[in-house]
Amino acid sequence: MRFPDRPAAGELLGTLVNEANPADPVVLALPRGGVPVGYEVASALGCQMDVLVVRKLGVPTQPELAMGAIGEGGVTIRNDRVVDIARIDEDEFHSVLLAERAELDRRVTNYREVVDPIDPVGCTAVIVDDGLATGSTAAAGIAVVRQREAEAVWLAVPVAPLETVREMERLADRVLVLEQPGSFGSVGAWYRDFRQTGDPEVRKLLQDSRLR
Repeated sequence: MRFPDRPAAGELLGTLVNEANPADPVVLALPRGGVPVGYEVASALGCQMDVLVVRKLGVPTQPELAMGAIGEGGVTIRNDRVVDIARIDEDEFHSVLLAERAELDRRVTNYREVVDPIDPVGCTAVIVDDGLATGSTAAAGIAVVRQREAEAVWLAVPVAPLETVREMERLADRVLVLEQPGSFGSVGAWYRDFRQTGDPEVRKLLQDSRLR
């Protein structure tokens, strides 16, 4: 099925996650597209939402193809298979990493102007995004939350290819996905409205999530 938009996908995903009954949940949404989805999941769970800032490291000639990802706390994930196939040398990888680290730091500063971070210690951290392709950003997010000593780390997304789901199941304590198509394409192909989520929307949803 194709989802009308991110909030609609979040409502459906929220029902699925709520039925799984996570103990002491907190939703950690991957910005920016994961935030409208995460807002609805947090609403279904009756818990607060925070952002988990990660950045994909895209191949320079094909930015949508992830050769790795970075996250808060100095986490770096490297996809050696993509690096080898794309013939990325160390200088190229490092250059992309530095640029994305600067953008990650900018976003962290921007979002923390409106809300303080939520400590996931002792909680079930439910990481939410609008979908997975290679899973590099989700893997970085899982690594960040493991460092923060959450009691359990779940991953919940509306859509992801089966092979990526299997990989994520080796990293997270539980993975919940609405659609696992055999022929995937891209995350955006599974939404009728996949317009970009901007920072103002992220900030508003973060603020709104703390007022419930």
